[in-house]
Amino acid sequence: MHDKRFSGPDHSANRPLLGIGCCQRELEGERIHRVIERYVRAAAANCDADIVLVPAMEDDSASAGLWRRLDGLLLTGSTSNMMPALYGKPDGAGPFDPARDATSLRLAAQMVEAGKPVFGICRGFQELNVLFGGTLCDLPHGEVQHHAPATASLDEMFAQCHPVDLMDDGILAQCGLTGQMTVNSVHFQGIERLGAGLQVEAMALDGLVEAFSKVSATGCVLAVQWHPEWDFAANPQSRWFFDALAAALRGGSLPKIDPAAHR
Repeated sequence: MHDKRFSGPDHSANRPLLGIGCCQRELEGERIHRVIERYVRAAAANCDADIVLVPAMEDDSASAGLWRRLDGLLLTGSTSNMMPALYGKPDGAGPFDPARDATSLRLAAQMVEAGKPVFGICRGFQELNVLFGGTLCDLPHGEVQHHAPATASLDEMFAQCHPVDLMDDGILAQCGLTGQMTVNSVHFQGIERLGAGLQVEAMALDGLVEAFSKVSATGCVLAVQWHPEWDFAANPQSRWFFDALAAALRGGSLPKIDPAAHR
């Protein structure tokens, strides 16, 4: 019997392929690979792309040639921190996920070398900074509170917000994100030294880098310390991040944001 599902032109064949990196955890005595669904949902809702989850493996047995097939890579946030040795420090606060470190750094380097877009959120932002030779630091409680108290609920945690200054010469400004914007803040680590060749896009009032980019004729790296996936459905500024990812997957220019939506 003829199945209509497989007849006619296949428009889905033109959809780009987006990789989203996983974390490695233990569950019931076994290792699992997982990613929080809100990252996948935000990308699926805005990017019109097929999505593949990339397992976190310390060797490349599961993803050695994946960079050739992917059109873009999204590195997500996580409850783990990077191994301090990766950025030249003897110790630091855990928990750690060395399998994720290895996969993220290896695959992101391959994608960047191939001129393919890599976007980062929170831990992904920190991973990309380290990839470009930057360093990280634990954050003190100072002028800006970058994380809610440990007793906060998930909603209360993501309600922790602060303003950031957007750089006049950045690509965010070119796309219509100028002046200041308010971002959620859910991180215990941040950038100590910015990686080589990275352009600061946004900075907290205490001087902490909150977003950076590296845009060339062949590829785009864009990363933010905050979590646009948390409120993308209601926040035009957060949604812009995934609209920009959608454009980058197709090799296009990053989209402008409606000035009325930027607050």
